[in-house]
Amino acid sequence: MALNLSLRRQARALAGSTWAASAARGPSQRRRFASNLAAGAQQTIQRDAALPNPDPRDDSPSAALIAEHSPYMVATYARPPPVFVQGEGSWLWDVENRRFLDFTAGIAVTALGHCDAEFARIVADQAATLVHASNLYYNPWTGALSKLLVEKTRELGGMHDADAVFVCNSGSEANEAAIKFARKVGKVLDPSGGKTDVVSFDGAFHGRTMGALSATHNPKYQKPFSPMVSGFRLGRYNDVAAINDAVTESTCGVIVEPIQGEGGVRAATPEFLVALARRCREVGAVLIYDEIQCGLARTGHFWAHSGLPREAHPDIFTSAKALGNGFPIGAVVVNAHVSDKIKVGDHGTTFGGNPMACRLGHYMVGRLADPQLARDVATKGDLFRSRFAALSDRFPGLVSEVRGRGLILGLQLTEDPAPIVKAARERGLLVITAGTNTLRFVPSLLVSEDEINQGVDILEEAIAATRP
Repeated sequence: MALNLSLRRQARALAGSTWAASAARGPSQRRRFASNLAAGAQQTIQRDAALPNPDPRDDSPSAALIAEHSPYMVATYARPPPVFVQGEGSWLWDVENRRFLDFTAGIAVTALGHCDAEFARIVADQAATLVHASNLYYNPWTGALSKLLVEKTRELGGMHDADAVFVCNSGSEANEAAIKFARKVGKVLDPSGGKTDVVSFDGAFHGRTMGALSATHNPKYQKPFSPMVSGFRLGRYNDVAAINDAVTESTCGVIVEPIQGEGGVRAATPEFLVALARRCREVGAVLIYDEIQCGLARTGHFWAHSGLPREAHPDIFTSAKALGNGFPIGAVVVNAHVSDKIKVGDHGTTFGGNPMACRLGHYMVGRLADPQLARDVATKGDLFRSRFAALSDRFPGLVSEVRGRGLILGLQLTEDPAPIVKAARERGLLVITAGTNTLRFVPSLLVSEDEINQGVDILEEAIAATRP
């Protein structure tokens, strides 16, 4: 697909004088300019000519846009140079009309790919109908989404006693609500205030807001903003023997990712989750599963905890990311043990539950609850694994482990993957990292087998290009 002409025009207009000056050079001027370049610049041009998608240079329209806008943006991200303006399915196009195969899906967000046709139609229709009226009033879609989430969760092997839903705007907000709900349950069970501790685990990532950050025991994230919220305790992931010491009578809630995304795509063992759930019931703690990245069919099951014994099901689980396919939305699903203790005024949100987000979420749940889609995800995950095994054979000593399930996969390397990420990007493939030296693969759930093979072919070329 060629980049839409109006988008190209908009991008060029935004790029300003840098792009205009470059475009205005005549052929003779460009030849004279090139002849005066230093040898290093000439080598860069030769290198770029050998790559399908070299990172944009300083005189590119991408660089012009970045230079114009960056001074006005808080510098919380270290972004590579491409500026993306359009997407379709598993593909993205940048300002310069270069195409990239996207194995990131907006960090496990665009489960149906970019610009799904029905999703776009719903956005247009609902935008012309009603976007927001606030939670002071009912609307048709908040309740419809909540009902569908509860019904499909029960039907497809998730939390068997799912009872009610709180809808918010993001994963961090969903985890904040879950933590607050656990604290409220603790206060009801022990009005003296002795049941307020929240346990989370090494390698976890639960968000950047202060409560979710306090449950993310990683100095990189916590140190600049310390002190953290009090009452958060650290447990050892997948260590059954350590559970009793971590989860005590003073614990009101335990939050855990069935598969840690940011932590390196590490999966909790069924034995660990069963033992953790048993301990939570022993001491009256609320068990929270953070399924923001690993839920909604990404593992080949509707929820990552689907298929676990009922005794390992949570009291709360959180969702976001794929729930909106790019539109901001999060959800907290609770059982009656929790919902019975949450009263009017205990929590709220201005934008959460708005008709636009909830109608889109309703559509996404309907699509992602399709059992055939889940089976296809499992099959595609097997294809990735077979290709990764071949990579390991070709580059012995580089790949130490393949982790994850379905289409949330981690390729554990023995070295920093940053050069491979760059080499892949310059060959037309987008991949991201996680944990320590882990390449993370979270493509659209609709990625085709041909696209998987094409992407891993590019990855193999990128790895080869970074070898001595």
